[in-house]
Amino acid sequence: MPANLSPEYKKAEQAFREASDDRDRLLRLRDMLRTIPKHKGTEHLQADIKSRIKQLTEELAGPKKGAARTGPVHTLRPEGAAQVALLGPPNAGKSSLHVKLTGSRADVGPYPYTTHEPMPGMLPYQDVSFQLVDLPPISEDYMEGWFVNALQPADAALLVADISAPECIDQLEAVGVRLDEKRISLIEDWPGLIREATVAPGGLAAAPDDELDPFRIRLPTLLVVNKIDLAPDPEEVAVLQELLDANYPAVAASTVSGQGLEDIGEFLFRGLEIVRVYTKTPGHPPEMDRPFTVRRGATVMDVARLVHKDIAGSLKYARAWGTGVFDGQQIGPEHPLSDADVVELHMR
Repeated sequence: MPANLSPEYKKAEQAFREASDDRDRLLRLRDMLRTIPKHKGTEHLQADIKSRIKQLTEELAGPKKGAARTGPVHTLRPEGAAQVALLGPPNAGKSSLHVKLTGSRADVGPYPYTTHEPMPGMLPYQDVSFQLVDLPPISEDYMEGWFVNALQPADAALLVADISAPECIDQLEAVGVRLDEKRISLIEDWPGLIREATVAPGGLAAAPDDELDPFRIRLPTLLVVNKIDLAPDPEEVAVLQELLDANYPAVAASTVSGQGLEDIGEFLFRGLEIVRVYTKTPGHPPEMDRPFTVRRGATVMDVARLVHKDIAGSLKYARAWGTGVFDGQQIGPEHPLSDADVVELHMR
């Protein structure tokens, strides 16, 4: 029986996907449950939503009386322009890549499973930074049970492959299968890239938006073909993509020679459609070293919320300098912003 989901439900579902923290997700889940059509075709989805509400409610309530939180935190609060997860099989060189890109102190060793917990680090690009989270390796035999929580706030993924490993293809396919079992898809399409949509391992099959699983995590993925210095044939990257039967955008990289490392930040900036917005106060020059970062399509109100919730609540208008406006033009809260725009916020 078709679900026949209403526009109101679809709006609530989209808000859930865009939620930035667990409290916001809980509110959006309740909206989804309130607006979903109640009939046999949605019974399974209703049960799933109720289960998610129960789980989030318990997590937000904290430990029961008399108990104490123990163990590490597996969900990291997003920082910077976007949060990007490093995924891959054992010994692919994820931790070495993380150290080179972010300067972190991640454990690096010539043996598998040197990474046990999420390790954050910041990758600088121009005047913004991306939060890279190094995660434990995934194999056919094992994946940490908390991966779903760790990937919930992620905006994208770097899938790291060891081009010198004979079993490279099998390893990557195993990663896709294990993630798919947890309703996590590594997809090929990036917001800022026009690409022909295909299906990746564990990826997202073509389907109408109203039929998609709202709880499946979908991460735009860049294939980082690591240890390229150990591959004598320059065509091996293309061969790897063909054998993998996936159309992920790819970058050939080496933590030894540094090849390709400088391309990753630029790719993330374009692929995620990062927009830098600079603010100024009346009578003062703009703060050009501290941009707020949003995505393409974001508005003045979105930036005001990042500056301070009180400013957003009393925002009247703004003056803007940049794309599509004359210097100092007065604009409304819903005016869309472009990269490198400067805004001056005025309150009631």
